[in-house]
Amino acid sequence: MTQTDTQLEELRELVAEVLELEPEELEDNGDFIDDYEADSLRAIEILARIDKQYKVEIPQAELPELRTLKAVNDALIRHSVKKG
Repeated sequence: MTQTDTQLEELRELVAEVLELEPEELEDNGDFIDDYEADSLRAIEILARIDKQYKVEIPQAELPELRTLKAVNDALIRHSVKKG
């Protein structure tokens, strides 16, 4: 398992907890709103937990794009790189 795979699985657990799902229920491309009935408060909570766990701040302006686990993981990677 690569570091990216490990991070994705950690992120899956984090997001699943916020969405009150089992991690195995959360698909990489499942839409948080349409498939898991998430709302904007849960999306903000996901960003807050990412900030706390990874010390990476993803701007709330990106929330409309962060509708899947894969999109959140891509944003985490992108902003981690910017942080250095």
